[in-house]
Order: sequence, then C-alpha cells, then structure tokens
Amino acid sequence: MSGACPTCGTLVLVGEAYCEQCGHALGAAGCTACGAQAVGADGYCENCGMLQPSGRDHVEIELEVAAGVSDRGLRHSRNEDAMALTVAGTVVAGVVCDGVSTSPRPEEASQTAADTAAAALAKHLEEGADPETATREAVRLAAEAVVALALPGEDAPACTYVSAVAGGRQVTIGWVGDSRAYWLGSGSELLTGDDATPGTHMLTAWLGADAGHVMPRIRTFTPDGPGVVLLCSDGLWNCYPEPTALAAVALNATPRAAAQRLTRLALEAGGHDNITVLVIPFGQGEQAETTVVFPKEQQ
Repeated sequence: MSGACPTCGTLVLVGEAYCEQCGHALGAAGCTACGAQAVGADGYCENCGMLQPSGRDHVEIELEVAAGVSDRGLRHSRNEDAMALTVAGTVVAGVVCDGVSTSPRPEEASQTAADTAAAALAKHLEEGADPETATREAVRLAAEAVVALALPGEDAPACTYVSAVAGGRQVTIGWVGDSRAYWLGSGSELLTGDDATPGTHMLTAWLGADAGHVMPRIRTFTPDGPGVVLLCSDGLWNCYPEPTALAAVALNATPRAAAQRLTRLALEAGGHDNITVLVIPFGQGEQAETTVVFPKEQQ
C-alpha cells in the first residue's frame, strides 16, 4: 500500500517515517491553527507561521515537600519559563528561570539553566557545602550552560534566575534578573530585588553569552516561624506584587494546591505572560529523608 506525502506529494509507502523527497515526518499532527501538514523541526507551521503547542505549555511538578506549576498563559504562543525542584537530605531546593523573549531559543535557555542549577545545588549540598556556596556554584554552572547554547552569528539565548535553598532554620535565596522570591507567613515580604531598570522591565542582569561576568545576589533569611517560600516569574508578580495578597492565597493549602491557585489568579488577571510558581513550605515539621528526585513534566 502507498500514499502521498502531504507536504510535497511524493509517493510514499505505508509505514515509512519520513518522506525521502522533502524529509517531512509522515503521520505527524497537523498545525493546530490552519491544519496544514507542514510543521517544521523548529515547531513552527511552514504554512501560517504559528508556533505549535508543546509539552511545556502547562507543567506541574510535585515532591512530598514542595510543588510547582508553569503555564504558558493566555497571550503567549509558547512557555519560555522553566522550573526545577530537588531534595538533598532534609533540604529542599527550587529554581525558576524566565527566558528572555527578545533572545533566540529563550525556552531552551531557561530549561537548561533550571536543570543545571538544580543538579548543582543537590550535588553540593549533599557534599556538605553551605547553602550560599552551593548557590553561587549553581549560578556559575547555570550561566556557563546558557553561554554554551549560543551559536555563531546569532544573538545569545538568555534567561533570568532565582533559587531557594530551604532547610534547618534558614532560607538562602540567589537571583539574577527579575524573577522573584517571597516569604509568606509571619512578616510576609519580598526577599529579592529586581535586576531591571525601574518602570521599564529592562533587565540589567541575566544569564547568557552577552551578559558579561554574572554576579548573583544572595540573601540568607531566618524566618520567625512557619510559612512558605514562593519563587515565581514576572507572569505572577506583575499581576500580584504584594506579599500579603500572595500569602492570602498560598497559605493553608497543600504546596500543589497553592501553586495552582496562584497560577489561576494570574490567568484570571489576563494571563499576559508565562506564569511559573514554586511553593516550598518551611518550618512545618521535619522533612523526611529522601533521595534526590527530578520530576518529569506532567501534562
């Protein structure tokens, strides 16, 4: 039995994976916008130019002690945010990165940075490094990994970075760019500053080959009591920047429910940007000893 390639019309045999003439993936899903069977390897429809949905459009990750949600939002064609969670002994570490939309392959930059940083945090914490040292090393390695993505002749992929290491009596935050960390609980407050020009959202620091020497800002915070460490991209804090408003939604809920609620708030406010939220409870009982886990994406 045979048929025709939907892109170039060349005769193909049933069971063949690719057209020998044009290389089109046979049996691939058509464009979600126009229906054409002409989606390129870069994810864009070659007929109408629409970027196709990916498995990153909505991602939820959950550990026993923390959870996160990342969503494309309502206005963007793809999710350029990324997140990662890991546990080293009784210490929880989380990372949120926001791809810079004006750079090429921002979603690759953010995912690379988040994965690299989470692995580095887990490794160094398990080896006995203090949280500030582990954070500096995680940022250094994440920055190097994003630099390595740059191709000759193109602008450099870029992203922001924020991480939290929560364990014992302290929380250590590290950041580059305008992704944020909040403490939600007694004395709720913003823990980070924005590496951006006031009022313009123009970044003054980021990870990427054109970023120069990256110097992360690091803060160690000792909470007065139990609460939640919240990491988020600007898709959330642009809509709800005040910690008291975030606390009203995030507290008294499971980590996953809190992350889902906060994401829903940003969507209901218009979903103008990608939204990523990590919720890490702190000081609410000893965290169980567990192995390092890197959850897979969930649809």
